[in-house]
Amino acid sequence: MKRLLHGLTLVMLAALLVACGPQRQSVFPPTLTIQQMRVQPNGSWQLSLRIQNNSYTGMNYQSIEGQLQVAQGIPVRVHAAFNLDIPSFAGDVLQIDVLPTPAMNQALQAIAGKGSAGSLAYALDGTVHCQPNLDDHPDNKNPRDFPFHSNDFLSPVPGIAHTYR
Repeated sequence: MKRLLHGLTLVMLAALLVACGPQRQSVFPPTLTIQQMRVQPNGSWQLSLRIQNNSYTGMNYQSIEGQLQVAQGIPVRVHAAFNLDIPSFAGDVLQIDVLPTPAMNQALQAIAGKGSAGSLAYALDGTVHCQPNLDDHPDNKNPRDFPFHSNDFLSPVPGIAHTYR
């Protein structure tokens, strides 16, 4: 009985020592969506991309590489380098300019006159490059590349010309 009590005490002591170690920060892929799109006077589209950090730690987002496809047309390249520190479970917005194809412009013009009843399907795919903000462990900053995929619709914003959400 005494031996069992000593063994149980050792197991509990080992469990307590393990619990004293550094907390593990779980890192999960972010969510990227188009929050708003504006047609610029030069014909380019300014995308307001929302990056939602789904990790239990803050992340430093550094760049994205991807493509935007509108209405089943030919996709265009979406690329940007930036430096955004986003706290855990928070989001931030990034502005990116893209050059649409003539077919993309025609698809957008087709829904522009319909007001909020018009909608245009889009797909945003690619990779976001980031690394955890682990201030407690600066030598443990492993860069991460997360794929992202977003499907949704853009509709004209009533009362604001050349703006879609």
